[in-house]
Amino acid sequence: MKSDVVTKGMQSAPQRSLFNALGMTKEELSRPLVGIVSSYNEIVPGHMNIDKIVDAVKMGVAMAGGTPIVFPAIAVCDGIAMGHIGMKYSLVTRDLIADSTECMATAHQFDALVMVPNCDKNVPGLLMAAARLNIPTVFVSGGPMLAGRVSGEKRSLSSMFEAVGSYAAGTMTEDQVDEFVNKVCPTCGSCSGMYTANSMNCLTEVLGMGLQGNGTIPAVYSERLRLAKHAGMKVMEMLEKNIRPRDIMTEKAFMNALTVDMALGCSTNSMLHLPAIAHEAGVELNVDIANEISARTPNLCHLAPAGYTYMEDLNEAGGVYAVMNELNKKGLLYTDLMTVTGKTVGENIAGCVNKNPEVIRPIDNPYSTTGGIAVLKGNIAPDSCVVKRSAVVPEMMIHEGPARVFDCEEDAIAAIKGGQIVAGDVVVIRYEGPKGGPGMREMLNPTSAIAGMGLGASVALITDGRFSGASRGASIGHVSPEAAVGGPIALIEEGDIIKIDIPANTINVDVSDEELEARRAKWQPREPKVTTGYLARYASMVTSGNRGAILEIPKAN
Repeated sequence: MKSDVVTKGMQSAPQRSLFNALGMTKEELSRPLVGIVSSYNEIVPGHMNIDKIVDAVKMGVAMAGGTPIVFPAIAVCDGIAMGHIGMKYSLVTRDLIADSTECMATAHQFDALVMVPNCDKNVPGLLMAAARLNIPTVFVSGGPMLAGRVSGEKRSLSSMFEAVGSYAAGTMTEDQVDEFVNKVCPTCGSCSGMYTANSMNCLTEVLGMGLQGNGTIPAVYSERLRLAKHAGMKVMEMLEKNIRPRDIMTEKAFMNALTVDMALGCSTNSMLHLPAIAHEAGVELNVDIANEISARTPNLCHLAPAGYTYMEDLNEAGGVYAVMNELNKKGLLYTDLMTVTGKTVGENIAGCVNKNPEVIRPIDNPYSTTGGIAVLKGNIAPDSCVVKRSAVVPEMMIHEGPARVFDCEEDAIAAIKGGQIVAGDVVVIRYEGPKGGPGMREMLNPTSAIAGMGLGASVALITDGRFSGASRGASIGHVSPEAAVGGPIALIEEGDIIKIDIPANTINVDVSDEELEARRAKWQPREPKVTTGYLARYASMVTSGNRGAILEIPKAN
């Protein structure tokens, strides 16, 4: 076993003395050491129940003959961090999580791992670590929050942000907003729509790294504790069979993830995270392939904010496996791939029927014949940019309007709430990318302000920052190259006509190549917004191409 180096033989006597200090017995040290990576904390609602999940995992590992040992991983609540400097720190934690988990697992020579994440950057960060470490690993998330109810209608966090915009527009009272505050987030768990956390937890199932229900069983259900126990048992089976993450997270597995991503209508952040996870697994995943997959993959789900169903509804309808089974009716998935269940994808999804065609549309009656995400290119984004097509209203699929240009999120929000943005405008928010932000903030506040002001069906927004899975409307983000490195988005001027054609996968500013080159000759790089601390170090290391924001530092073999 890998752990023999710290538990067996005379050379490990000093290490055994330290295990004795932990209260461990000879019997425990004779078994495989299984690290339980706990993302528990008391500041993230999606993580406040993870202590109970971890206890269940430990029991499962012990029942199957392993010695469970817990160590921590950090996590940021994107909702609490939204709209201020804290959001600059969200994406960067993904790499911190991956790096620190690699350090802990390698320093202590664990034989296997169970990862217990839940929220936005925590899930991809631990998937990156799993691929990098390549020791037997199983994932079990903390689970989604139940939807709230306001005036008899299901609601979620995106409703809360939009309520603030409605209050600014004078269409909601303070008392009505307070009712939303008290009701939209009623339980622990990752926020209840198909936002980034739930997207990545569902895609963990698709990749084959989590058991059935990992992405959809609500956090408050006892069923999730049973799932956690089974995850603990299953990792011991993975160890016995020597099935490792890179045996599971193959190029075909990532193709499956992109396919189900399109069917579910996941967060556009998946277009940042999947390439980064694949990179650690030795697979180079270019997001350009997303349109090819989208062209053949129907969109089967309209979960909030794209529609009025929630994660609990998807769970009751049969979950991720039921969606996969629908897709498999047209042969859209690779089904011969290994998973942490010890079975193939095909064996896993066999017999997983769609129990509610209103939640999961049948394959022959989709919401659209193309997928929920589109990658656009043009003279604004020669590398790429991303839009959650399933959340765009039909009248905004093709849009043309004057640019309203802002060099930071705060200025754009002030203009929106101040009534300076009108129907037909295209709001441009730049210098918010991985380097320029730095940190690539999510733009949920501006999109929520637009929706709250009643402009969601008439105003587009493009940015080199990110869009939350909670965003809806013609919100086009991840514009690459970003403004800070001289990307064309830096050259757009107030009043330029922006042309967006989502069905054609294009986005352009109606300015000649010669004029753009003239503007480029005058463009000057800006001074860094942050010059000290971790954000400054991140900005100096990160690259922001169309494969997502990836730190260019040496990786473990």
